[in-house]
Amino acid sequence: MPDRFHLGWFLDGYRVPAWNKPWSGTSSRDWLSGQFYVDMARDLERGCFDYFMLEDSNYVPSEFGGSMDAYLKYGQRAPKLDPTALASIIARDTRRIGVIATVATTEISPFRLARLMVTLDHISDGRIGWNIVTGSNDAAARNFGFDRQPEHDARYDLADEFIRAAKALWDSWDDDAVVMDTESGFYVDPSKVHRVDFSGAHFSTRGPLNTIPGPQKQPVLLQAGVSPRGMRFSAQHADSIIATGSDVAAMKAVRDGIRAYAVEAGRDPDEIKVMFITEPVLGETVEEATAKVSRIRDDAMRTYDHNLGGLSSVTMIDFAQFDPDQPLPAGLTTNGHQGQLNDMIASGKTLRELAAAPLANGMRFVGTPASVAADMEDVMREVGGDGFLFSSLTPTRRYVSEIVDGVVPELQKRGLVRTSYSEPTLRGNLRAF
Repeated sequence: MPDRFHLGWFLDGYRVPAWNKPWSGTSSRDWLSGQFYVDMARDLERGCFDYFMLEDSNYVPSEFGGSMDAYLKYGQRAPKLDPTALASIIARDTRRIGVIATVATTEISPFRLARLMVTLDHISDGRIGWNIVTGSNDAAARNFGFDRQPEHDARYDLADEFIRAAKALWDSWDDDAVVMDTESGFYVDPSKVHRVDFSGAHFSTRGPLNTIPGPQKQPVLLQAGVSPRGMRFSAQHADSIIATGSDVAAMKAVRDGIRAYAVEAGRDPDEIKVMFITEPVLGETVEEATAKVSRIRDDAMRTYDHNLGGLSSVTMIDFAQFDPDQPLPAGLTTNGHQGQLNDMIASGKTLRELAAAPLANGMRFVGTPASVAADMEDVMREVGGDGFLFSSLTPTRRYVSEIVDGVVPELQKRGLVRTSYSEPTLRGNLRAF
């Protein structure tokens, strides 16, 4: 593995954070303006994180028990605001950290997406990324005038074509098209701007873009597919990949699989940064952190429907229909997030155990900042991985500080993560090591 690895943060949407939790502070009041997340991004930038990733979904779920109640009463997955607007605010109030916004290929046109990302790339001075999601929930599809989502693998076929169209649009201007020649009065050399005339099975676009190419030419591309089709898609297109794995063997299998698919696609696998989600539980001592895990589990049991509701919405399966004290049936299938469902089934845990877990997916680290940093180093050396994506479903300023002011300095002492940014763009920093 490289001498150093990368750090990111996975935000579970531009939504209400820990509004009713200890240490939630003013988050219930200032999240709507984006100020809570601007403050968070500044803290992450102080910790030299590569990027802040903003998840999104465009629907109010109703999978759990056939009702929207569990989602609305807990403020879970709704209400939620548009992450591209938040990305622009964060970009203006930070200087070095990358900002990655989620947009589904089933909910926008290639031209609109390509133009939006170039605009954000200019606003951020080359620090923008696009988290490519293919859509998975039928409720979201109906919000955009469709009866249901396409089948799982077909969504990736559609997204393949979408990206080809977007890249053609990003390439429609030559790098030196803008001349700003005061003598001739020419702002743009017309010979260096080209029509695209892209025509595919699902998308067509005339082009060219009516925007000047951004500092990165095209945004950093992020993806989270861990099904076989999703991994092939990610290996072909992504600069960074959101990955999960509850143990070293599972994490290594995911990364090795993605790297093998990248070689098949003719790419250098070292250019793809596989980032594993984690939500450390920290304390002044290991015993204190362990006790905190028990408290988190007890709190999760008191809001059982809240936690299972979240799992239902991403897998499109009503978990209210199953015995909570039995594992999920082995043959269960979905047109939603297949990777997450397969992980839940493979765990062998009961639904009650899954609901009580402090973290739905990912490697769990418990201890002091120093012991967690040591454990993270051990895991990365075994996995050969590229980095970690910290996450919290209900973040607080205190928890962000525990990571940035606790874990990160310990990682820096070990020489495992950067202490300063070396490149001006997000892509440059991702490829710096």
